[in-house]
Amino acid sequence: MIQSASFVISSPDVMQCPQSTIPEYAFIGRSNVGKSSLINMLTHNPKLAKTSQKPGKTLLINHFLINAGSDTHWHLVDLPGYGFAQAGKKQRAKLKMMIERYCLLREALVSLFVLIDCRHEPQQIDLEFMEWLGENEIPFAIVFTKADKLSKSKLTINVDTYKQKLLEVWEELPPIFVTSAEKGLGESELIAYIEGINREITNRQ
Repeated sequence: MIQSASFVISSPDVMQCPQSTIPEYAFIGRSNVGKSSLINMLTHNPKLAKTSQKPGKTLLINHFLINAGSDTHWHLVDLPGYGFAQAGKKQRAKLKMMIERYCLLREALVSLFVLIDCRHEPQQIDLEFMEWLGENEIPFAIVFTKADKLSKSKLTINVDTYKQKLLEVWEELPPIFVTSAEKGLGESELIAYIEGINREITNRQ
């Protein structure tokens, strides 16, 4: 369980992120996918990550310290969203470079959580980003958001459709989670996944 969560720093580049060796889990997705709401749900702090009706709000790499003072403390990272159509070409290129540099160079990064709005068909920009992660051997999991917006049957159909699309390219699927920030769905599964990895890291030390 997340007992505490506190803001650490916002950084414009991976080289200015905290000098740390504790496990780091980053959340990323297209603009308006519900990333800030999910982070606030997981941490039980509705004001931790800034939510906005205006897409493209997160423009920096935001670090939060989870469970400070405990043996299993870790960093949660809120990364900028990608594919924000209203951002200028120069800003999109800048954010793309910021995200890629973080993913490639951040040694503390244990896993990336790629957020997908479960209401939509597979989007090329998401599929290409996940393919890039795979090519660069960056561990990631898929987190479907806004599950409360669909009926159970429609949710199952959409998730299954997405899996089939991924299996056209991937030999096996990454871990997949279904969440709803509104209903608290998926919280225990996500936290258990993170805690399981943290235990493995501790046991190897």
